[in-house]
Amino acid sequence: MEQHQKWMAYAMSLAEKAEALGEVPVGAVLVRDGEVLAEGFNQSITLNDPSAHAEMLCMRAAGEVVGNYRLLDTTLYVTLEPCPMCAGAMVHARIGTLVYGASDPKTGAAGSVMDLVRHDALNHQLEVVAGVLSEPCANQLSAFFKRRRAEKKALKQAQRAELDSSDSA
Repeated sequence: MEQHQKWMAYAMSLAEKAEALGEVPVGAVLVRDGEVLAEGFNQSITLNDPSAHAEMLCMRAAGEVVGNYRLLDTTLYVTLEPCPMCAGAMVHARIGTLVYGASDPKTGAAGSVMDLVRHDALNHQLEVVAGVLSEPCANQLSAFFKRRRAEKKALKQAQRAELDSSDSA
């Protein structure tokens, strides 16, 4: 469990990079034999790419590193439970273990909404370790969305104030 916490903390530091870009703060790191193969963080907005989730970018980079789309004997650490797109890619990549922090009750595909990564009809199932540093991971996401809602509210108020002042002029 100590190793899982170490790598999840690393993934959280990657999520901070996403947040600095205005992206939803999700980070991912792929590890094999105690070494980082690749890492990623959300960049869908930055790259104008709906598939640029932390996990997808991490797996793409790992494929380049190992020269293969099969990422055998690896563990993927991600701060948020993967969505169906990412979960499907993990199955195709043959990742051995998925370790995630916060559960995603809206789109989680590793046990929350569905369990794609362990579906017995598929030709590969991942081992799943859920809830590693779940509270700090969830807090990182919650703080981001709370701040974003406050920013949107402030912008609307400023726009209303500008309209009101132009109407009275």
